[in-house]
Amino acid sequence: MSASIPVKQSTSIDNATVAEFLRANPDFFAAHPDVLAELSLPHQSGEAISLVERQVAVLRERNIEMRNRLGRLVDNARENDRLFELTRRLVLELLLADSLPAAAEALNKSLSNDFKTDFNQLCLLQSEPRCDKYFHSVTPVDARASIGNLLDARQVICGVLRRSENEFLFGDASDQVRSAAVVPIGQASKIGLLAVGSKDPQHYKSGMGTLFLSYIGEILAHALPKYL
Repeated sequence: MSASIPVKQSTSIDNATVAEFLRANPDFFAAHPDVLAELSLPHQSGEAISLVERQVAVLRERNIEMRNRLGRLVDNARENDRLFELTRRLVLELLLADSLPAAAEALNKSLSNDFKTDFNQLCLLQSEPRCDKYFHSVTPVDARASIGNLLDARQVICGVLRRSENEFLFGDASDQVRSAAVVPIGQASKIGLLAVGSKDPQHYKSGMGTLFLSYIGEILAHALPKYL
């Protein structure tokens, strides 16, 4: 139970009561650094300045913490700027593509070279199955049978996939994929899915930020239908 200053039946607490309380509770300021940081004391010499030194130490710690927070914000801003530029370049490449294979190749090169993904696969839903170097098409029925849960997702799914899902999406590379992000393309994944995989089981995990992956999914939802 934390100590409290005894309050007399009067309108104020005198200096003697405060002094008595602090002597009885020498660790009070260690437990309440916020109170210490608000104190204003004359700067004296010798042992009398120990409280001032403690106050300065608290303020210094807070200053370091704030600088660290600011540094993290700056780093995040720089990373977002980098991702935005890569996404912009991907949009331009997709606009220049004149066929589905060309668009799929541009997507693959962007993800592999710019975003540095280990694996990526574009899976499209079409009436006629088709296998290309940079994408593959499957019928909605076959996709529903193998990755129905992923097709029902309304947002990016990150984490470790089932073995059957890994094999369906990544094919021969499935044994190397330890974690993945699955991006729906179109409302209720009607166009297909973009699967991005990593050799690191902790790279894609639940709760991670997926803003730019969602952007890419929206870009593909607008860029691909003209080829399908």
